[in-house]
Amino acid sequence: MSEYRLSEINIYPVKSLGGISLTSAEVEKRGLKYDRRFLLVDEENMFLTQRVYPAMALLKTSLSDSGIEIKDIRNNEKIIIPFKPEAADLDAAEVTIWNDTVRALHVSGDFDKWFSDALKTKCRLVYMPDDSKRLVDKEYAKDNEIVSFSDGFPFLIIGQESLNYLNSKLLTEKLPMNRFRPNFVFTGGLPHDEDIWNKFMIGSITFRAVKPCARCIITTVNQLTAEKGKEPLRTMAEYRTIDNKVLFGQNLLQEAEGTVSVGDELKIISLK
Repeated sequence: MSEYRLSEINIYPVKSLGGISLTSAEVEKRGLKYDRRFLLVDEENMFLTQRVYPAMALLKTSLSDSGIEIKDIRNNEKIIIPFKPEAADLDAAEVTIWNDTVRALHVSGDFDKWFSDALKTKCRLVYMPDDSKRLVDKEYAKDNEIVSFSDGFPFLIIGQESLNYLNSKLLTEKLPMNRFRPNFVFTGGLPHDEDIWNKFMIGSITFRAVKPCARCIITTVNQLTAEKGKEPLRTMAEYRTIDNKVLFGQNLLQEAEGTVSVGDELKIISLK
């Protein structure tokens, strides 16, 4: 069996904004530390994503000593939001993400204005506190697992060979992995090996592959320019369509907390 190695770890502190590449990360109950704990919502407290606001891709994130830095690459304006806003100073709100209603904390009117100006739509920044529990779909979860503001699962993994195979089929420019916004990328094996995994370990932590990831139009948004195209959905539809959904990558649940690092070996425990 081919050796698999973890080659990328990515987090997205504010859902649908730019991601951050890390060399190691803490695996927590609801996902990687800092991953999608913040969310932008509209005036109806409905979540915002690049599906409707592709310019969100132009707001890049990085970690600083004092918090999460957000930079608008169009004008280099920056803000820093605290890693963990103090609940005592914040207003609680019920926000909607897909079919879930989740308790969140409104962070700051100043941040609201900055994001509203950047995206040219009125919005608010909210934070998921530790005592807010958003459950993973019980059809896939076994132990009342929780998740942050991710679409539905704590982790997404994609093999580098899966992207290489897609790029070999594209007639236009080759695409980077950031179109697919995974938490984990691994090297080794064959394209879409992740499709047949059941349980596996990254370092010392066991994960379960519970559901293929159905891809949406965010994959067609250039993460450097916010421009939309037809690829890769058009090409993937030709060979990755199952039950009328284009599938690419696997959603995961974890069985423990701990640390994962780039270079960790992935050990397959069982296959589907």
